[in-house]
Amino acid sequence: MNSEIIVVGSFEVNCVVIWDDPKLAWVIDPGADPDAIMGFLKRHDLEVGLYFLTHGHIDHISALDGVLAKHPAPVHLHSGDVAWAFSNLNRFPPYNRVPQRPATLQPTSTPAERLAVGGVTAEIIETPGHSPGGQCLWFKDGDLLISGDTLFASSVGRTDLPGGSGRVLQESLRRLTKLPEQTLVIPGHGPTTTIGDEKRHNPYIS
Repeated sequence: MNSEIIVVGSFEVNCVVIWDDPKLAWVIDPGADPDAIMGFLKRHDLEVGLYFLTHGHIDHISALDGVLAKHPAPVHLHSGDVAWAFSNLNRFPPYNRVPQRPATLQPTSTPAERLAVGGVTAEIIETPGHSPGGQCLWFKDGDLLISGDTLFASSVGRTDLPGGSGRVLQESLRRLTKLPEQTLVIPGHGPTTTIGDEKRHNPYIS
């Protein structure tokens, strides 16, 4: 399994591309710079098998229209964020345009749902708190967690935005700390970390 981080937009979102031998890729959180994302796909001769959105905030979804136009594929966003993610409620500078609701949207809502594309399988872990529909992807075979804005290196997602909840976020973090300590964590922003490092050093994890 191969993974690559493409840092996009003024909020420096970690858009993650994951693929294996069939060259059918997962694109996670296409937050901005569609040309950069599509350029990466072209250089590696990749087609998109699915898009996964860790949550609906505009800085994680604003390139969706641009990439979907050239690489149509199912889009997975938790049902808890669908109602507002593609509306003007999700508009704030410097993101002045909200993507249209994709025709290929497949809302997720089932705990422990699994996705499989291109020889790669991942488990969806529901992690609300930063947003009502926060969700992470755990690639068990690759010891990899895509944590969105739930968990960062030495920090956690803010909970003061509409739909956020500090209490709910703590429940989500407890769920993540049950994963193997060697699990590599790619957060929505900033450097990578591991579950073990965050259990030992993150002041927001009790």
